[in-house]
Amino acid sequence: MLDRIRVASLQYYIRPVQSFSQFADQVVGLVETAADYKCHLLVFPEYFTVQLLTLGNLKRPIRDQIRDLAKQKDQFVEMMSQLAKRHRLYIVGGTIPTLADEETDCVYNDCYVFGPKGDYGVQGKTHMTRFEKEDWIVSPRSRLKVFDTEFGKMAVAICYDVEFPEVARAAARQGAALLVVPSCTDERQGFLRVRYCAQARAIENQMYVIQSSTVGSLPNVPAVSLNYGQASILTPSDFSFSRDGILAEGVPNQESMIIGEINLKVLLDSRMSGTVLPLRDSVETDKVTATLEMIQI
Repeated sequence: MLDRIRVASLQYYIRPVQSFSQFADQVVGLVETAADYKCHLLVFPEYFTVQLLTLGNLKRPIRDQIRDLAKQKDQFVEMMSQLAKRHRLYIVGGTIPTLADEETDCVYNDCYVFGPKGDYGVQGKTHMTRFEKEDWIVSPRSRLKVFDTEFGKMAVAICYDVEFPEVARAAARQGAALLVVPSCTDERQGFLRVRYCAQARAIENQMYVIQSSTVGSLPNVPAVSLNYGQASILTPSDFSFSRDGILAEGVPNQESMIIGEINLKVLLDSRMSGTVLPLRDSVETDKVTATLEMIQI
């Protein structure tokens, strides 16, 4: 297993496109840049693929547009798979809507995680925000995956999912040292909910957390009429790690790629001999919550 890896996280700029190939050019350029900087892992944000909605009829109801976007899934997956294989790179491919079948009209928000051989696994979003549930009619997935890579185990918590501590804790207990958080948030409060929770997950589970964000706006596309985002690589809060628990972060709302080198041996050592051991000591929390009492005063 690799002890030290270089990771890249995107502040992906949403801009109109006239063709899928124009969208692909932007993606290819970013992957090539990460490869040039000798990165092992590149993270795209949630719903960055909604850029492709500018190819369709923007006057249609957004729930119909999202289902049209899902029809681009196979072409998108093939492109990302080939890029991962060509550059021998792990790519967390943000998210794209996935249509379960034509009969039920059921759509999921899925993240495809690509390995350097071009193979991939899928983590679906398990908690829907109100606009996904009420306006887009997107359904939640019900399973958490842990991806076994050349640098150890990794899990994905898609945006709102990171606001639920149980998701990251379950992955950490299965040995995940990295948590990847592709996100898409429209305003500062929403972004900070995700960012603060991502930082908390890094501390309480003694894991690295990599957040990626969409930036820019497409005012004529309801799905991304506004974006507020900042990419970051977050660490536990202890002497072995970065001051303030932030290894790297971008300037909010600017198109950029942030790159940082993480030391997995230091992280695993911290789980055994850190100043505090919250992951190990979480078993005590299980005992406490199992004996919860209601007291009337």
